[in-house]
Amino acid sequence: MQLESYVSGAWRSGKGSGAAMRDATTGAVIAYTTTAGFDFRSVLAHARDVGGPALRAQTFHERATCLKNLAKFLTEHKAEFYELSYATGATKNDALIDIDGGIGTLFVYASKGTRELPNSHVYLDGGVEALSKGGSFVAQHICVPLEGAAVHINAFNFPVWGMLEKLAPTLLAGMPAIVKPATSTSYLTALVFRRMIESGLLPEGALQLVCGSLGDLFEHLNCQDAVAFTGSASTAQSLRRHANVIANSVRFTAETDSLNSCILGPDATPGTPEFDLFVREVAREMTVKAGQKCTAIRKAVVPATAAADVVAALQAQLAKTVVAGPDGCAIARPWAKPGGELLSPKTASATYQALEQRASVDSTATLRDVSGLLARNPNLLGAMSSAAQSCPKSGCACPKLPSLAQTAQMGQALNLASSYRYDSAGTAAGTAVFLSRHLWLVTRLRDSLARSGTAAQRNSLTKSAAARAATAIKR
Repeated sequence: MQLESYVSGAWRSGKGSGAAMRDATTGAVIAYTTTAGFDFRSVLAHARDVGGPALRAQTFHERATCLKNLAKFLTEHKAEFYELSYATGATKNDALIDIDGGIGTLFVYASKGTRELPNSHVYLDGGVEALSKGGSFVAQHICVPLEGAAVHINAFNFPVWGMLEKLAPTLLAGMPAIVKPATSTSYLTALVFRRMIESGLLPEGALQLVCGSLGDLFEHLNCQDAVAFTGSASTAQSLRRHANVIANSVRFTAETDSLNSCILGPDATPGTPEFDLFVREVAREMTVKAGQKCTAIRKAVVPATAAADVVAALQAQLAKTVVAGPDGCAIARPWAKPGGELLSPKTASATYQALEQRASVDSTATLRDVSGLLARNPNLLGAMSSAAQSCPKSGCACPKLPSLAQTAQMGQALNLASSYRYDSAGTAAGTAVFLSRHLWLVTRLRDSLARSGTAAQRNSLTKSAAARAATAIKR
């Protein structure tokens, strides 16, 4: 089967067979996709000339109503989304996070658009500013939609939520979008997208879908366009440095690799609720969505005195993890072999080598042996002697490998948790007494994110919901 893209108002297939997309459990080919022969200049023109004017003709409230009705429509089709989601390597719980989470985002932005934005075509940014004594010269900042296209480049791990979480604020702001899902799981994105088009709730040109390469699209971007990228830091850097992006000051935001941390307080000893919570959370973050959530724990930082107990507890918890296909009631499938899609053929060899190298460097590199015909069991890399040097300092594209590090002092733990560029979240587990005495810990984690997070993540700390909904606007 050839997976189609929706461009310039029609479903189209590229020339040739293209790339194969496989079932993550069986390795069977689901579809092929290619964009060879697409005219991406025309794709952008369709968004700017057809979708843009139609969206800008609506008020914020009218666009919010469209989002709400779209969320209701997609809710009626969730069963077929769940069924296809299993082919991506997702379990039922994973599908709920991705599909229901994405639809829920539409509902949330629809509500915020109605409650927090005006029923008009412009958003007033602050009050009237008097620029003269007599009031004859005043100024008012307003926000209106950009007149270009929003290009959304999404990751493989959330084929539904990744699309809908970007579409909601973009459409609410009145800007057309071109969605480019990760090729490996784009068949699920395409199914949801097809239902969105069939709903007839959005004006023509408001949405386009590209399953496969974006070709020369970046060559035709201009200063009215915006790119929102989710994926590896290396790819983001490459795209950000594109000559046309720089020459035309194209807005570019990126959510990239994250090395989020969780710190165990010294008073959270074995047998306490806080210790049990820490172990459950680390194990859960290693297995939900096969450990590939962008907010998943990558660095488990524990006191040196508790390291052996944490390892033993995690071993016991992870021993309960079933690695199998959805029909076998799996709750985690962290590693698909090269035939599957959680670990693509392109990255399989390098990832296996990296895992083996870490195992040779760190004597406690894995908590469970590598095994399985179609999947790998959960693995936790160890950095038991020199944590600051052994823990990874940048994220890999996929899959991401969690690490466990022991520290002697809280200051060392904090530095380890907050010193790397790709942290996007941090948590701490300890008693109320410990947390009250170390409120600076929370502050430092927050400040670290403000320093090292992506622009989108930093903005989320301070901007109101109304401002976040208007990321595709100009003054």
